[in-house]
Amino acid sequence: MDEPTPEGTVAVIDGVRRIYYDGYWLKAYEPPADSLDAKKRLIQALTRRLFNHVEHGINIPGKRLEDARRAYESEEDPARKRVKGAMYAGAMFNRATDIFTKLVELQELGIEIATDNPLMRECGGCLQEALKLGRLVLHRSGDEGIDELWGEPFRAFSIPVEAFYESRYIKIAQALREVDRLAAVMASTLAATPLFSGIEPLVLEFARIAKIKCETLRTDPDIFDVWADFVTASERLGAVAPALSPAADETSRQLATDGLHLILQGRNLVTDIIRARVTMPKSAREYIERCETFAARAHATSHPALAAADIGLLQA
Repeated sequence: MDEPTPEGTVAVIDGVRRIYYDGYWLKAYEPPADSLDAKKRLIQALTRRLFNHVEHGINIPGKRLEDARRAYESEEDPARKRVKGAMYAGAMFNRATDIFTKLVELQELGIEIATDNPLMRECGGCLQEALKLGRLVLHRSGDEGIDELWGEPFRAFSIPVEAFYESRYIKIAQALREVDRLAAVMASTLAATPLFSGIEPLVLEFARIAKIKCETLRTDPDIFDVWADFVTASERLGAVAPALSPAADETSRQLATDGLHLILQGRNLVTDIIRARVTMPKSAREYIERCETFAARAHATSHPALAAADIGLLQA
């Protein structure tokens, strides 16, 4: 019996350097040297990445922190307070990132910054408050938050760059596993009805290319082909049309419409996951539940006699 591959194993496969985590051989990149300048650039990139994936309007400059605090604390309407809390979290996050950047610049000048420095303590306080408020911030889709993105810049500052990259590989592997799960559910759900017969290869090909996109950095020379492949696969999946007869009844037409919505929702969810490179458990769970509901309706439409028998058993 073969021994399991240890987590973090690095190997060259088909000429590509890869690293193994959670059952996936991911494309591996050499981390930059663990310098202060590398950390500063990484922190800045992570900050941009965070705001690229969350709801609009919360990227408030750190210098407006006190304005954001007052707006949040004085708001009484629950819905408006959530939004203002998200804006306050954004300002708090930017304040912490501003301090990180300046501390790194000071260290580059040879100025030692002790861990008990007042600025370091302010950084910690800002991050703690931002993380607490992060639950108020939604993903750009509006479905859920992505809490773990909020802690990444501080972790990048606190631990060696190589260790940070390792933690990212773990999250990417988890995202790939979620993509595989969603694709399997989407394919089996829709392929089970004659309305979408033949869709399975399109779904699985979309998922395959999505996983390649997820593991490929934007700085990789392959990104031009990878992104083009992903977009065209997404377009092919979105262009699927149900095999609907002109004489189809209203039930079948509604099922076809709902199936098309399910395709687009699944495609968009996978896109959100692979762009953020983290799992979205709430959205994934709710999507799978919608697939289960659709499958039950499709089964009832295809087997009306069985559906009627089931109803009779329930009423007995």
